[in-house]
Amino acid sequence: MRMLVFFDLPVTTKADRRAYSQFRKFLVNDGYDMLQFSVYGRIVANRDAEEKHYSRVVANLPPEGSVRVLTVTEKQYASMKILVGLPLFQEKKVNAHQLLLF
Repeated sequence: MRMLVFFDLPVTTKADRRAYSQFRKFLVNDGYDMLQFSVYGRIVANRDAEEKHYSRVVANLPPEGSVRVLTVTEKQYASMKILVGLPLFQEKKVNAHQLLLF
């Protein structure tokens, strides 16, 4: 499964920029890869892992802005079509038997 985080955060004041930076750093340190600006995703093994990472996102939410989470299956994620641009290195297709869980 893939867990996608979409966010739109204000960056008008110094405090807003700091909150944006902290949230983005949290996502990167928690294993999320940037798919597009303000769209990050990561692989989760099952519903338990999804709940764990969802709770971590909720615990690190910035005070203002909009943050959304969407979880999709690998099959749904693989059916995503890129209309302009090229897939990122992190987006190369990974078969279920190629996943390594630590």
